[in-house]
Amino acid sequence: MEPARLKLYAYLDARDHQRTYLAIMRLFTSTLLADLSAGEVAGALAGAEREGRVEPGESRIENVLSRLRQLVEWGNLVQGRREVVAASIAEFQHGSVRYQVSKLAVRVQRDVDELLRVPEGAREVSRELLPAVERGLGQLGRSLAAALADEAASRPREVLAEQVTTLFLQHAELAATVRDFYAYLGQVVTRHHLAPEEISGFRNLLVEYIQMVVEDVLRHTPAIAAALAGLAGARGELLRLLGRADLGDRVERARGRSAADWQELTDWFVDRPGRPSQVTALRDATARAIGSLLASVKRATSGGGLLPGRRAELLKLAAWFDGGGPDRAHELYAAAFGLYSARHLSPAPEHDRDNERTSWRDGPVHDVSVSVRSRGDRGVRGRTSRILDDPMTEQSLLAEAREADERRAAAVAELSAAAPRLATTELSGGALGVLCELLTLAMAQRDRASDSGSATDPVRGLRVTVAHTPGEATRVHSRAGTLTLHDSTLVLD
Repeated sequence: MEPARLKLYAYLDARDHQRTYLAIMRLFTSTLLADLSAGEVAGALAGAEREGRVEPGESRIENVLSRLRQLVEWGNLVQGRREVVAASIAEFQHGSVRYQVSKLAVRVQRDVDELLRVPEGAREVSRELLPAVERGLGQLGRSLAAALADEAASRPREVLAEQVTTLFLQHAELAATVRDFYAYLGQVVTRHHLAPEEISGFRNLLVEYIQMVVEDVLRHTPAIAAALAGLAGARGELLRLLGRADLGDRVERARGRSAADWQELTDWFVDRPGRPSQVTALRDATARAIGSLLASVKRATSGGGLLPGRRAELLKLAAWFDGGGPDRAHELYAAAFGLYSARHLSPAPEHDRDNERTSWRDGPVHDVSVSVRSRGDRGVRGRTSRILDDPMTEQSLLAEAREADERRAAAVAELSAAAPRLATTELSGGALGVLCELLTLAMAQRDRASDSGSATDPVRGLRVTVAHTPGEATRVHSRAGTLTLHDSTLVLD
């Protein structure tokens, strides 16, 4: 189900003929019950072609048929037939096959056109809908009581349905404006550098406008929550009065006709355990936004940075790139960044999942660190972190050092006791390790004249002396094996 529905958006991101697909879908969604043939679509595209809204040649009937078949495959259009009077087979083929737009495709195109009309600025929050929702819930309680008192009459039910529909429409518009406004606010407050005029405008927006919005929401929420709590017990009766058995199961009902709709409305205003309401989320988001704005004001006015920000220079460079052609853009890139085609020494970057037809300005956005954006260098900033006092780790390390010292003392004592009978004593692994350590130092300090050397444990005074003695062999036995020194004698004292 989901993959099939997602294909309805394919024409919006088509690699070729995107403008033609968009013009065709606008043609089908501009009137109710549109039923058009390929010839009628071609005639409409001819006008769009003359105005430059589609590419030349797209109004030719063979191209129109190809585009319509593709839209049918994606699920945006459906085919139908009707009887026609035609003078030729070609005219019959072009006129008998009719096309209608699917229900979900109408929604997709409607959302697309609405999105393209949305301005870049903030959307005003419909604060006036809050008291309207509060009044609507109060009237709904009285209308429900009247409808239950006289269930045989149709007028109380009609009034009840009218009020429920109006209530949910008002809340949907309120929730949409709040969501859009805070989405815009989120993309603004996350910017690291703001121009002085932007800071002034956003300060008024946050401190004055948002404060009014939050105050209105908090003022009306208790009354709305109380009204919703009063309707909760009679929700089953309300849904029964609003039910329409004659519509069937395949008809999409209006909002407010299911328990899930009422639960969603309640969750917007009332907190639940483990699930804060949207009113709580709005209050928290406002506090975070004001904190981010204050941080931006502090960065802009403190003057504590090492160098002034380079935002203006980067915007100016971006404007040059946007206004220049391909050759000019390459020259700007080389002049600004010093990277020529023969000087790329780094490995090729990973593929960013776009194609060769994607402009650099429409491609993926790469984050630039604050130090590069503000000061133009990649050096590590900040002082070295101070060493923290960790008593538990300190005591653990001291205990490990004491244990190691005790093991070495035991190994040295074992070697001292075995010195008179070293050839017949089996040493432990620790004692053999200490012996090998001192033996290595002694052999490294051999005197060329006497051909002997010695090494002493600096703490406990055990001395190991090794001397070159032709024909003699010294064997030291241990649990790990036997160490044999050929043409050498070993003395421990």
